[in-house]
Amino acid sequence: MTDSLPKPEEIILFEKDRKTKIATITFNRPDQLNSPTAAARLRYGDLIHRCSIDDDVKVLVVRGVGDDFGSGADLPEFMANQNAESPEARLREFKLEEDDVTAPPRGSFRFGASVSSWYANPQAGCRSLQEFKKISIVETKGYCYGWHFYQAADADLVISADDTLFGHPSFRYHGWGPRMWTWAQAMGMRKFQEMVFTGRAFTAAEMDACGFINSVVPRADLEAEVEKYATSCARTRPTDTVFMQKTFFEIMKQQQGEYMGSLMSAFFESMGSNIAADGNEVMLEDEDTFGRGLNNTVKGNDDQYPPEFRLSKSGRKKKK
Repeated sequence: MTDSLPKPEEIILFEKDRKTKIATITFNRPDQLNSPTAAARLRYGDLIHRCSIDDDVKVLVVRGVGDDFGSGADLPEFMANQNAESPEARLREFKLEEDDVTAPPRGSFRFGASVSSWYANPQAGCRSLQEFKKISIVETKGYCYGWHFYQAADADLVISADDTLFGHPSFRYHGWGPRMWTWAQAMGMRKFQEMVFTGRAFTAAEMDACGFINSVVPRADLEAEVEKYATSCARTRPTDTVFMQKTFFEIMKQQQGEYMGSLMSAFFESMGSNIAADGNEVMLEDEDTFGRGLNNTVKGNDDQYPPEFRLSKSGRKKKK
């Protein structure tokens, strides 16, 4: 399967302007709603680390090609790697390709827990923006789901098109997401609990009302609005000052338990195989789910919700 996937460099584009000190990471897989492969996530984490050190970078903009920021990671690839007889792909997920490394055995707690805990590591490309010592700006539009929603939670600033939908399908199909602690802090407990318990997506206007977004503009004005913010951030105070400011905010986040929350979410995700369905809930661990086709299962389940609570844009347009 890996051979048929785009190369990481094709999915994660990078450029920087030494004159303005503004760098840009662009997700470039619009035919798959900008879903990153495991290798693309690793490249993303590496680029953020590089930008954190690179003195040609003071501001990092993260955006997506096409109609959407992104709908999350490549779940079919992830499940294929987890279920593969050979551990080769699973080891590559951890940046391990040595012949003498033995992967945790299937059926052990650490088989799944190692991956969940890895997502709390910046190298994994999940919470990489948390330790970024420059200014990060995420530009959202269309879908901002799953792994892409992580990036919005961890960024310093979020500039959003007014058509953006925010959420995580995992709340309906698994129950957890690695950035839950951060989302609760950024959205406020009451509104985040609503997102978790209903599984519904929130509009840009709703996310703006709870303080998650810095600016909401029409889609046509989005890039100009991001440029305005990025230029202003790049011109304000020396990079040394920005580094110190980010250290201040990092200490504040850790005092509030950001990293502890990541580890806690990882632990509960690792226990997913022990969850028993009450009845007809969709369970990702169920072989029938993938037997019916993941997309078909998700769409069929989405239709069981009120239109304004559905995750798909097309589903939200349907009448009751």
